[in-house]
Amino acid sequence: MTMRLFAAAVPPAPVLDALEVFVEPRRSADPDLRWAARDNWHLTLAFFGDVPDGRVEALHRALGDVRRDPFRLVLDGAGAFPNPAAGRVLYWAVAAGSDEFSALSRRVRTAAGRVGVPSDNAKHRPHLTLARRRRPGELTRWLRIVESFPPAAFQAGAFALIRSELRPSGARYEVLEEFRAAPVRTPSEEGRPAADG
Repeated sequence: MTMRLFAAAVPPAPVLDALEVFVEPRRSADPDLRWAARDNWHLTLAFFGDVPDGRVEALHRALGDVRRDPFRLVLDGAGAFPNPAAGRVLYWAVAAGSDEFSALSRRVRTAAGRVGVPSDNAKHRPHLTLARRRRPGELTRWLRIVESFPPAAFQAGAFALIRSELRPSGARYEVLEEFRAAPVRTPSEEGRPAADG
């Protein structure tokens, strides 16, 4: 048996809530666009594909050892893959934090590879997929709409191992484990002993 797995950063609930306010009224505006469900919004770090059950525990351990320093990530602007004139994917862009995100992605892929779980290894632009077209088409109008969304900033670094189940109604995601980043410490907290807990 296998599980279809990927690693991703999931924005915090307030960011997802705010985004849903802008997306919800537009979900039925274009019959060619299939909007991702709120619970499926994420930024992919590595796609592992079908992982044999016997390797899943080792992958959990390897990902737990990945250094995941917090960094500021800003979502702002829009893009389309492969291009706006013949787009298949509409996404919210990463305006700041992409270098740190890419570094975390490399660490995740390397850790997984060490335990025999290859990833897609594709160099990709960090993004949050909002919608997919059923067939390639013009997305320029939708880019302008997404560009009107206010930017969202949050502390990233934490990530999740997610299981993907492909269903006729679309993909269903289940978070198997979250790997949290260490909290950001202010200069006044440096040298202060950690609280017992």
